[in-house]
Amino acid sequence: MVRHVAVFEPGGLTKRERRELRREVARTASDGAPPKASRRERALPEPAVRGAFGPGLTQGGYWNLARPRIPAHQATSRQIAGIYPFVADAGLGHRGPILGVDLNADALWHFSPWEAYADATDRGTFSTNLLVLGAYRAGKSATVKTLVTRSLAFGHQAVVPSDPKGEWVAVAEAVPGGVVIRIGGGSSARLNPLDRGPRRTDVDDEQHEKMVRQRRITTLVSLIEMALGSTRLTAVEHAAIHDALERSIRSTGDRPTLRAVYEQLGAIVEDSGTDFRLSDGAVQPCFVLRRFVEGDLSGLFEDESTVAFDADAPIVVVDTSELFARSELVAQLTQVCTTAWIQAVVSDRSARRTRYLIREEGWRDMTSLAALQMFQQWLKLSRHYGISNVIILHKMGDLDAVGDADSKERNLAYSIVGDIENKFIFRVNHQETAALRERLNIPATHAQDARRLRMGVFLAYVGQYAYAVDCFATSTPWEFELFATDSAVQLEHDVDGILTPLDLDALDHVWPEPPLSDIGIDGWLSPAWKEASNER
Repeated sequence: MVRHVAVFEPGGLTKRERRELRREVARTASDGAPPKASRRERALPEPAVRGAFGPGLTQGGYWNLARPRIPAHQATSRQIAGIYPFVADAGLGHRGPILGVDLNADALWHFSPWEAYADATDRGTFSTNLLVLGAYRAGKSATVKTLVTRSLAFGHQAVVPSDPKGEWVAVAEAVPGGVVIRIGGGSSARLNPLDRGPRRTDVDDEQHEKMVRQRRITTLVSLIEMALGSTRLTAVEHAAIHDALERSIRSTGDRPTLRAVYEQLGAIVEDSGTDFRLSDGAVQPCFVLRRFVEGDLSGLFEDESTVAFDADAPIVVVDTSELFARSELVAQLTQVCTTAWIQAVVSDRSARRTRYLIREEGWRDMTSLAALQMFQQWLKLSRHYGISNVIILHKMGDLDAVGDADSKERNLAYSIVGDIENKFIFRVNHQETAALRERLNIPATHAQDARRLRMGVFLAYVGQYAYAVDCFATSTPWEFELFATDSAVQLEHDVDGILTPLDLDALDHVWPEPPLSDIGIDGWLSPAWKEASNER
């Protein structure tokens, strides 16, 4: 604290009196000043020799009586990261199952779409859906299976509406209580895509009927438009389908099937009392549904369901691998039917179940405008139903199979995928870097990094933050063996665990004895080697 002294000198003082007054003022000011700190208090070492400079300047050293003033260190962020490496991201916390190791923080990385949605901080997200994208053998399927199986202990359920490769069958069979529903391949199981589904307790009767009717007509229109290719249904054809569906509901006691709708469409065509325009509009949908009743899709979806969805099973897989070998159209129609049947069951909010809905080859759910609209609505209602849709794609170019270039269908498909907030990006090919930047708004540096990721490592985008995660770093031998999807192309190195010795004679034919010129410097300087070099 600074102390100020004011002095008022009366007039008429002599020089002596004035000097005495000033001395008194100086003594008063010095008495109030704080005492001087000692060397120990000032953190200064004691000098070896008395005096201001200790041993003296002549001996090459002296005590500095003032604290050293070192300027602040200035460096770039790259240099600072090297000299101060103990800065790491906080991650998503410890809620949810462990999915891997955060390579930036060198810590375990936990992930749950429901926990991320419930997080009210800036690390939270506004959606429970997940987009998984990457090239072949990048580790996509194994990572999703790891997430699903480890989430079972947290009370979540997994549903695979269509397993085109049969990869999830082994997982369901390995999990206690898992259910596998096989379609095709001699199986007698049937799924009715027009099933009513369970009665919802959180809506009144009128709302429930509207939702059931909307789901049924959307499924019918999606199947017919998909079978017709790029042809769009007219207003008259829509009216004929609506009329046939209502007739089949009345004739079957509210248990309509594709067979019943097909028969009612035929009745509309043959009924002489029907408006001729409605009769003409029923012709094309009738021929399309004929494939399900009498054609290559018969015995699968045309009658009432012979299997039921087990709501208490930890994982339910619909095995459609036998059907996907027929044709691409059969695969798309099958996926729409099985997805519609599953959605009728899992859309019961009153069940209070959180479920993963795994959509393998997710682009097949978006092959027509009606299917796209149904898919978009299902993604928007995922939070309402407690569902996490996991859409798996190999590349953004998969969506080029949806509609024509610059069509409404293709633009809507890209918009749907781009709106998914949570993304797992695995290794991608060179031509995908531009699509990642343009379609998914991923930074250019991240897109370049995605080209160099090793198997099992992915870039996770959860909300506003990004993470580099290694899933396989936490995988157990049981998971490695169960989740392997390329065992059919692995080369056998031994037989029955017995090491097979090499056949040296056969090896000599493959790798003959090198010429003299390749052995040492003498061979390089030999005339034969020089002549051969001149000839080349």
